[in-house]
Amino acid sequence: MTDPQIAIMMLGLFILIVLLGFPIAFTLIAMGLGFGYYAYATPDQMEHILDNRIFNLFVQNTFSVMSNDVLVAVPLFLFMGYVVERANIVERLFYSIQLAARHLPGSMALAALATCALFATATGIVGAVVTLMGLLALPAMLKAGYEKKLATGVICAGGTLGILIPPSIMLIVYAAIAQVSPVRLYAAALFPGLMLASMYMVYVIVRASFNPKLAPKPPEESVPPIGMILLQLLTSFVPLAVLILGVLGSILAGIATPAEAAGVGSLGGLVLAAVYRALTWQRLKEAVFLTARTSAMVCWLFVGSWTFASVFSYLGGHGLIEEWVLGMQLSPLQFLIMAQLIIFFLGWPLEWSEIIIIFVPIFLPMLAIFNVDPLFFGVLVALNLQTSFLTPPMAMSAYYLKGVAPLGIELVDIFRGIMPYLGIVILAMILMYLYPGIALWLPVQLFG
Repeated sequence: MTDPQIAIMMLGLFILIVLLGFPIAFTLIAMGLGFGYYAYATPDQMEHILDNRIFNLFVQNTFSVMSNDVLVAVPLFLFMGYVVERANIVERLFYSIQLAARHLPGSMALAALATCALFATATGIVGAVVTLMGLLALPAMLKAGYEKKLATGVICAGGTLGILIPPSIMLIVYAAIAQVSPVRLYAAALFPGLMLASMYMVYVIVRASFNPKLAPKPPEESVPPIGMILLQLLTSFVPLAVLILGVLGSILAGIATPAEAAGVGSLGGLVLAAVYRALTWQRLKEAVFLTARTSAMVCWLFVGSWTFASVFSYLGGHGLIEEWVLGMQLSPLQFLIMAQLIIFFLGWPLEWSEIIIIFVPIFLPMLAIFNVDPLFFGVLVALNLQTSFLTPPMAMSAYYLKGVAPLGIELVDIFRGIMPYLGIVILAMILMYLYPGIALWLPVQLFG
């Protein structure tokens, strides 16, 4: 076999092993070291078994990841999210937004979407948002007479918004891989994220307007006075919104780097938790432990993927794929559609972190050939990854919700509920293809 054929076998074997359930980070490291030992072998390798350049490469990649300034923001944003999650603010937030939107059709569903968007933006962890909202908002909507499919679809779709809306962990990871400015990437993702959330809300309002039985309005006698509603908004919505806008605004205004803003956001999360009397030693330990565990996973994924990608490229894998793609004589639009379709299907068996760290770098060298802006490509990928959580039969958000859903909610109900939102994501991607300025206008206006 030639080296490029071995590279393709290496990629196929990796996908097979991951599907069998082996840990992805350690699979990448093991395969990178194993195939790298063959790739960098010297004629006297048997005499000097441990004298192989793959070990030097592995050490260098480990040091590069651990000293990467961009990745410093990852544990800080994670810590902010875990602290906010434990601050007991979400229940108040959902209740206050629901009261404020009570005159709109589907007010509870709109409140669930708004709460999901804010909470997902603060945490960036899909499983945590969907699970918590499934425990909090789903029973309330079902008790109010909401249709099962509408209620479950709203939570699953809203819970994934944290991947796209800044400050997103996924965007930080993509910026580190693509070597683009995370600040510009945040600016590029802001309008698409708000557009997608708005499209979700418009869909709910239209459906509830045409069929009020899907989302009954709350009885007027259960609505508290306007002063109580304002107080609820002031004590729940405003603090979290100020924290998020402060973090994001300082980044986009150039006042702070993402890492610096994440540090201030972490402090703000601690202050919020203290104000809401939720900052206990046990909760703080849980937040620190979960932050360390998730950060370690991301870092070792980087180490493994960079080692794997280096060996894959050295064997000629990237060159072979690039030659195959260029041989198809695709237009830039056709290239984008092909790349997004591949990422769409990869989203079934893999998490977003594996897709971003392992497979997106295969396409990055070809962006210049097809004259595709890496910022635009990154936002498209983030938008596309919404579908990986919403596409049956591997829709992870549906499984997160099913794990905490009340009795009587079947998985098929959740699948049916998320299908309209999957269509909305695809529509949003089409709008992005037709009007790239949705993503690229704001970075140009802010940074030239």
